[in-house]
Amino acid sequence: MNNLRIFFSSRKSWTLPYLIFSAVFVIIPLILILVYAFTDDAGHLTLENFRKFFAHPEAVNTFVYSIGIAILTTIGCILLGYPAAWILSQSKMSYSRTLILLFILPMWVNILIRTLATVALFDFLRLPLGEGALIFGMIYNYLPFMIYPIYNTLQKMDRSYIEAAQDLGAGSSQVFWKVVFLLSMPGVVSGIMMVFMPTISTFAIAELLTMNNIKLFGTTIQENINNSLWNYGAALSLIMLFLIAVTSLFSTENSDDSEKGGGNVW
Repeated sequence: MNNLRIFFSSRKSWTLPYLIFSAVFVIIPLILILVYAFTDDAGHLTLENFRKFFAHPEAVNTFVYSIGIAILTTIGCILLGYPAAWILSQSKMSYSRTLILLFILPMWVNILIRTLATVALFDFLRLPLGEGALIFGMIYNYLPFMIYPIYNTLQKMDRSYIEAAQDLGAGSSQVFWKVVFLLSMPGVVSGIMMVFMPTISTFAIAELLTMNNIKLFGTTIQENINNSLWNYGAALSLIMLFLIAVTSLFSTENSDDSEKGGGNVW
């Protein structure tokens, strides 16, 4: 009894459920992906799965196309999300929190339901489903993930930097680009990661908004897994994970640089 009391009173013991969850749903799946990616159907070590990917131009083109769609979606979310976050952060109206809630509210609805609503909207407006609908649906689904981190960063920004720039004679555009924009880069980087990473791996949105006429890399992985091509599908998943990891490291370095440079914006 005393041992149980000591165990539950220790702070380290409360991390045990999280460790179990991470092991079951993160570590073990990643290990399985690694094992399947570097083995064949007989369980022998091989690089044939990766050779197969680079030997098929269709798979490589799909991969490159998915990156392009993810970049366009991210750019669209920045162009729409940054002004919205800036206006919301500058608003002194009593209902500013309500406006923020309206932007975040779609996140409470399942992404498939939102996508089906987008399909219904295009059908109602008699607009064709295709690449344009795909990019529109991507931006609509992931725009809140860009707005909120930027808004959060702008809200917590030290206003003394802005006042110092104004005292030194900086105009409105100089204050924004040389102070506000640079100090908000951590939020922008976080938004980019929250939009780019899920976009490049999605498949359901592409299937619904293009009537399965346009395939993204996530769709290719899904098709191989559904066809019991576990080894090749795992290799494709590992390639995608490698791209996401590189992007994460790059964004982390940029975020650190922007934070270090925040005190010397001039």
